[in-house]
Amino acid sequence: MLCRIPSQYTEVTLGPQSARYTTRDSGIIEQSSPQESQELFSSPGARNCMTIFRGYNSRMGRKEISRNNTPPEPLRNKVMRAFGPAWTTRLRCIARGRGLPWWGNLRRVKPFSNDFGWDRGTPVDRYYVDRFFERHRAAITGDVLEIDRNTYTRRYGHDLRIVHSVDIDPNSDPTFLCDIAHCENIVPSEAYDCFLLPCTFQHFRELELCLRNVLRVVKPGGVILASAAGLFRLDKVSLDFWRHTPDGWRELLQHVWPDCTVVAEAEGNCLAVVAINLGLALEELKPAELDEYDARFPVVTNIYCRKPKH
Repeated sequence: MLCRIPSQYTEVTLGPQSARYTTRDSGIIEQSSPQESQELFSSPGARNCMTIFRGYNSRMGRKEISRNNTPPEPLRNKVMRAFGPAWTTRLRCIARGRGLPWWGNLRRVKPFSNDFGWDRGTPVDRYYVDRFFERHRAAITGDVLEIDRNTYTRRYGHDLRIVHSVDIDPNSDPTFLCDIAHCENIVPSEAYDCFLLPCTFQHFRELELCLRNVLRVVKPGGVILASAAGLFRLDKVSLDFWRHTPDGWRELLQHVWPDCTVVAEAEGNCLAVVAINLGLALEELKPAELDEYDARFPVVTNIYCRKPKH
């Protein structure tokens, strides 16, 4: 049969509606019906012939046309249809040597704590904020002003002469009860050697006005130590207005604090971001886990500023 079929017919199709060619006793090639074609191509001999045709077509550079003239289904589609998207992703990760997550009780839509982890221990961000103030303990001296209460001044300050506080909330019992954005006639200018603003900048509604007044109250050569929240949940008690990146804070502070020495440094990593958003406490993590730094996951941005001397 092979020798009787012209070369132009070696590109064979298998679809039931396609024309088929068979040999009769007379040796003439004729077009057969779909049913005859199906019977012909289902026989063992025909399958052997098709194997030969495929090899011949491959050597001649011809493309084999699939059943019903449709392209063959990609293996990826077959796998997805058989296993579903979740297991397909797992198999892909295994094949590529990627790790698989073990969610356990972390697979949740609500955090373990709704109070940043205070009800479990100490919030994760305080690890970085406390370490920042510890590093700059030497600057917390003389006449010191702190926002809210004097917690960090008392903890890290030394050789203190005057310790004042400023806040908009009377519950903090501050020395100056006012909005920093409009405190020109309340808080004296160039009066303090150091101004502490832990976990504060994101709460300033009129941010630039606040920042200008923060610089105003510091003596020439004085220091501002502050921190701003990064990639963690918003505070519903004290409103959140700003969540700049470290680069964003640098850009802004260079504009509102010209001629000052400004350093804005991020702290945190992927695990720390996950932990603080789940409401876990820093005591539930290892120091080595918290110390690892990844610039893509800033938990906080710590800010140091030295005002120039006249």
